[in-house]
Amino acid sequence: MVLIDTPALYYRAFYSVPDSIVNDEGQPVNAVRGVLDAIAQMIRRFDSPRVVATMDADWRPAFRTAIMPEYKAARIKDAEAGTEIPPELAVQLPIMTRVLRSAGIPIAEVDGTEADDVIATMAAQSRTPVVVVSPDRDLLALIDAAADVSVLRPRKGGEWEAITQADLPEAYGVPDGTRYRELAAMRGDPSDGLPGAPGIGEKTAATLLSNFGSLASIIKAAKAGVKTGGLSPKRAATLIEEEDTLYKTIEVMRCLTDVAHGLDLESVPGELDRPAVEMAARGQNIRRSVDNLIAALGSADTDSGAKASGRPSPMATGTSTIAPIQAPAPQPSAASVPSSSTADSWSQSRLVGFDLETTGVDPSTARIVTAAFVESVDNSRTWLADPGVEIPEPARAVHGITTEFAQANGAPVAEVVAELCTVLSDLRSEGAVVVGHNIVYDLSVMAAEVKRHQPHIDFAALLPTIVDTFVLDKRIEQFRRGKRTLTETAKRWKVTLLDAHDAAADALAALDISRALAESSEQIANLTRADIMSAQGDWKRAQAADLQSWLRRKGNAEAVVDGSWPMA
Repeated sequence: MVLIDTPALYYRAFYSVPDSIVNDEGQPVNAVRGVLDAIAQMIRRFDSPRVVATMDADWRPAFRTAIMPEYKAARIKDAEAGTEIPPELAVQLPIMTRVLRSAGIPIAEVDGTEADDVIATMAAQSRTPVVVVSPDRDLLALIDAAADVSVLRPRKGGEWEAITQADLPEAYGVPDGTRYRELAAMRGDPSDGLPGAPGIGEKTAATLLSNFGSLASIIKAAKAGVKTGGLSPKRAATLIEEEDTLYKTIEVMRCLTDVAHGLDLESVPGELDRPAVEMAARGQNIRRSVDNLIAALGSADTDSGAKASGRPSPMATGTSTIAPIQAPAPQPSAASVPSSSTADSWSQSRLVGFDLETTGVDPSTARIVTAAFVESVDNSRTWLADPGVEIPEPARAVHGITTEFAQANGAPVAEVVAELCTVLSDLRSEGAVVVGHNIVYDLSVMAAEVKRHQPHIDFAALLPTIVDTFVLDKRIEQFRRGKRTLTETAKRWKVTLLDAHDAAADALAALDISRALAESSEQIANLTRADIMSAQGDWKRAQAADLQSWLRRKGNAEAVVDGSWPMA
């Protein structure tokens, strides 16, 4: 069973995931995305949906502040409300909990206690191995080899550190969780208002515990005047002076193991309610994360328990497969179609949107980060890739995906490229039409990635019929002023684009724009698949020549605009 320290994860996501990610009301949803993606990653890592999201019902419980009033007092952001939660984070928590509950992941919180207490109780009650997922060092005190309880902590670069009791001696110089709690008490934690013993850091505390066995023995030795084993007169005096505070600190840090959380651990996870998930996610700009979570739940072994080793399951993957692109329902027979030209036209064919989000704007060097094929809102397939290179800040600012996130959650880019090629080849065989906005960029990136990672594939030969809404839009309204970005083109053709620079959202918007363009021009709509391919090549060359001529007239005498299509 995997126990998520949800508050620790949503704070981490709130401060590390870009707050430029907002919902329809302009509220940040970065913490929601971060938590959903982390939980999906845990499900894949352990190949198990047995996950519980624990919460703080009270982040400064009265029983702890009664022992030590300064406990977490420095964190209070709003003195009147007594809360540490920034308003921009507080509004995200109901969204997150609605999605998780609808997905069948229970939320566990108990009045008057912290998430740590719920975690400790469940760990004590579990009949299967337990992995506690948290960056909070205090929870290392729960590690127990006999009960098969371990901790998984996030690290920089998207890595995770699995810590079992066998790892504690080398990592912290202590033999078990009980001694770790005593080490932490001596070391202190200013962020939690735990003072520690002045002048005694983690290494010194570990040395003292190693030589004397326990905090009680260290203090007994100090009072007896012992001056060996790292117990200098100054340290001895400090420990004697701080004895009461140290024992209070240990008591404050000790987690309850008998809270009434109300969950039947044997029934975890609950049922996935897809309509409720859709309702909870609507308008929140969290589609990719929700799809990622649902895909992880669908692929997990429902009979497995969490593996306490902390090692990923062999089945773990960073590819988010929502659903295979399904062939559409049978179309009307030729006799029911008004004319043969309409029956053979590209616009009456099966249309599938395609989009990539990448590491840059130069297709020869850009690497794939996300990809999507979309046939409708309910029929899509997406990928998240580890591009194998750093994601530059300008690219991160566009699509919101950091290098660390891609490394932690993405599939190797070579695998993603191979799968994308397979989908394109299948669509070609099925006579489908692939639609994108300025798709020459996406296909050029693909061509470079294929050459880089799958050089045996003849990429050009596997392409199906391509429709570029950028080229068609300029053909239909040649002299319209203004930008022709996907966002502006969507506005012009009254197409909804809720999550710009999300691959699935962009692919769906291009698909809807292509239908609007077909409705606006019967002549273009009735072109066959072969004719639309030929015509777009001609139109693209003419459009590039016009732009090049205009740039040169404006003073850029050496301007060159590439008219290649559908790839540069």
